[in-house]
Amino acid sequence: MSDLDRLEALFAVREPEVRAFMPEERRFERLRREAAELARRWPEEERWPPLFGVPVGVKDIFHVDGFETRGGSRLPAKELAGPEAASGAVLKAAGALILGKTVSTEFAFFAPGPTRNPWNLEHTPGGSSSGSAAAVAAGLSPLALGTQTIGSILRPAAFCGVVGFKPSYERISRDGVIPLAPSFDHIGFFTPDAAGAMRAAAVLCRVWRPAAPPRKPRLGVPEGPYLERAAGEGLVHFREVCRRLAAAGYEVESVPAMEDFGEIVERHFRATAAEAAHVHRDWFARYGELYHRKTVELIERGQSVTDDELARDLEGREELRGALTSLMDEHRFDLWLSPPALGAAPRGLDSTGDPVMNLPWTHAGMPAVCLPAGRNAAGLPMGLQIAARWWADEDLLAWAGELEGAVRS
Repeated sequence: MSDLDRLEALFAVREPEVRAFMPEERRFERLRREAAELARRWPEEERWPPLFGVPVGVKDIFHVDGFETRGGSRLPAKELAGPEAASGAVLKAAGALILGKTVSTEFAFFAPGPTRNPWNLEHTPGGSSSGSAAAVAAGLSPLALGTQTIGSILRPAAFCGVVGFKPSYERISRDGVIPLAPSFDHIGFFTPDAAGAMRAAAVLCRVWRPAAPPRKPRLGVPEGPYLERAAGEGLVHFREVCRRLAAAGYEVESVPAMEDFGEIVERHFRATAAEAAHVHRDWFARYGELYHRKTVELIERGQSVTDDELARDLEGREELRGALTSLMDEHRFDLWLSPPALGAAPRGLDSTGDPVMNLPWTHAGMPAVCLPAGRNAAGLPMGLQIAARWWADEDLLAWAGELEGAVRS
């Protein structure tokens, strides 16, 4: 049985219950044609490109030639059409097969789609990259593209028990992707493990360099109002993971950080709303009745934000990055550790969960990865969020590969 035959058989069992992908007729007929074309193009295995034959899911806000882009919305597809995403073109050039479009919340905000958590179908997979996280968790794809404007990669990665990687801001091109808030939108992806993330990052990230840190990293814990947001299951689990890392020989130090976290949250959401209102100005004027109420609330809130307010809020990005970097310098930290969510995936499909624990790393544009870190008492996945200095993505993933074994349990 070929790899595509095995994938088709698994798809027939898992996809109807998980609903990670947008519907496509004769999906595997197309994939077999494209796989045959790959074989004709690269007949010699030693010359295969790095992602030869890898089936990739692509979040449905990325434009991909031959596929409609709906953005999880009811708007006419012709209104949303655009040139192929740069990241999709890079994947194709690396030999990847586009398995299909994965389900997105409406325009990558909070209105959920039909996707379910593969570990318990009564629980959310997170969002907005719902389908991409679920596709990897269900074994349907070893790589899936997503985006993060607040917590749309790291949170669903934690909920679904996979690796999610949000690189430094603009380390992967945003061209050809429907924006939510361009100043915060990050392109990233999901994989089953850190090795897969390193392999994908080497293809997708600009000017990637090999990295093999020669020593164990020093790990910082940002105590204060930010960490207190995870009080409950998320914080209890996080403390246990930190103890596990210390027992494995890692230096873990707690320091006060982000005392103004409430203000950081306010400015991030205000700026996101303002930019979303601008992005959707023309579409919303023509098709406002087709938008979900959660997206309507975001756009209407953003319409009241002044240009001066937006400019001040955006100045906070470098302020936060500078403050976090200064603390890293002062305490000789290589990485920040934090919970990726308030706890495990909540029951129900009406909400994708709270992204507040991911927000500072998105606001600062710093690279962050979520690693699977065991399960809760109900058997649902839990994760660990790890952030590094801006544009230290290579070191982050190299260290994540070392930390992975210590936090999985």
